[in-house]
This record gives sequence, structure tokens and C-alpha cells, in this order.
Amino acid sequence: MLKTAYLNELHFTTTQQKGSSGPDVRRVQEWLCLNALRYPTAALTTSLDGEFGPATKLAVQNFQAVLKLPKTGIVTPDLFTKLSAPLATGFQARPASKDIRKAIVQLGQTHLKQRSAELQCADGQNLGPWVRSYCDGLDGSLFKWCAGFVQSILDQAASSAGRPFTDIMPRTLSCDTLALSGQATGRLIRSEAVRKNPQRVRPGDVFLLRTSTPADDWYHTGLITAISDDVVETIEGNTDLKGGSNGTAVFSRVRNFRKTTLDVFTIDGL
Repeated sequence: MLKTAYLNELHFTTTQQKGSSGPDVRRVQEWLCLNALRYPTAALTTSLDGEFGPATKLAVQNFQAVLKLPKTGIVTPDLFTKLSAPLATGFQARPASKDIRKAIVQLGQTHLKQRSAELQCADGQNLGPWVRSYCDGLDGSLFKWCAGFVQSILDQAASSAGRPFTDIMPRTLSCDTLALSGQATGRLIRSEAVRKNPQRVRPGDVFLLRTSTPADDWYHTGLITAISDDVVETIEGNTDLKGGSNGTAVFSRVRNFRKTTLDVFTIDGL
């Protein structure tokens, strides 16, 4: 794979416990908060302050209880592996299908099932290990991560077939850069053409939402998993239940392409 920042998120070699402090403690806290999405009945959410105090210790003990482990409140490398298992499962999955389009859909669904999400705190939004993995080590309020999510999935699918996703698009975190490259190479199917001939759109293609005034501006992207009638089904990152373009997680959605200015970047030839 070209996008390998996720490996840094899985690397953890030093035991952390009450009294510890620093970046590794914050990483533990991040994963406690993210696992709260997977185990909603367990009290796992704690502050992201990098200080291993009594609250973090109790949250660790609660996570250990969920897994039926001794409640030591100590985070060893082995326990961190369990905390960060969703990321490893998402990024290290290999598609069952050799068909590139089916592979893209399968991998997108894998990330969706792992409850891929960002974190928010006083430092801002678009934070955490999932965002950094999608955005080449970057996170923070400036980094909307929908394009990073799309390219991570394309990278996984293409690399499993022994080729780079950059054969068809530049590596970027920008929706505009992605769309303009497709426009330059003839891969971008404009919304008007999609509405006229929806058969041109296939699962595995990339959608891009666009404003047309005062000028073209692409502001959100995701993967198309199915198309029928006037709608596409999608998997997309950095969205929410309202379908926003700067949300909190990976969601599967239904979007009406006749009521939305939705362009499509075809992955033919990947």
C-alpha cells in the first residue's frame, strides 16, 4: 500500500499505567473513546489530556472487563493491540473478490463495520487514529477526511491486485484536486450526464458533491456501492446522519442524484 500511516497508529511498545503521561497515553485515551462506540454499555469515554489518572485507569479496567480480562488498569502492548484491533482489521483486510469494483465495496464495508470515526475535543475536530490513517498522519480541524477515506479504500483494493491507485488519480486529500484530475482525464462524469444516463455509474466509482455557484466547488466525496432508480447507495467518511460534509464518522447513505449535484469519478481501468 502507498498509504501506510496506519502502521504508526498500531505501533506501541511501552507499558502505560497510572502516573504515566505523554502521547502514548493520549493514544490509549483515543482508543478508549473510540471503543465506546463499539461497547456503548461500558463506561470507556475519558478526557484526551495525555495524563493517565484515575479516570483513565477506570476506563481501562472497564475495557478489560468487557473482554473478560484481569482488571489491572495497566495498558501493555498486548492490551493496546486489543484496543486498536478495529484499525488493524480495517486496514489489513484483504478483499475476497478479485473484481476491483467488488473489492472496493467489500473493503468500504469492512471499515464501516469497524465503526471508523473521528474524535472531537477542546483541541478541535477531525482528530484521532482513523483520521491520521486516512490523512497520511495528519489530523485536526483543517483536515476534512472524506477524500483520504476514499483513497485509502482504493489503495487497499488496488494494492491487493498489485497496482497503485495513483494510476488513475493523484494522491490527495482535496475533493477539488480529485475532481479536476478526473475532469482533465475524462474520468469525471458530470451530474447532468449522470442524470441522463445513470447506466454509466457502477459500484466502486467515486461520487463528488459539487456546488455550481459562484464557481465549481467539490466539497464532499465517497464511494458508490449500488445504484438503482434515481439514487445511489454509498459508503463515505467524515459525514453524519444529516449527510453533512464535515461529520464525525463513516456512514452508509442513500443519495438522490436527481436532487443533488453529484458528479462521478469512474475507476475504469484501475
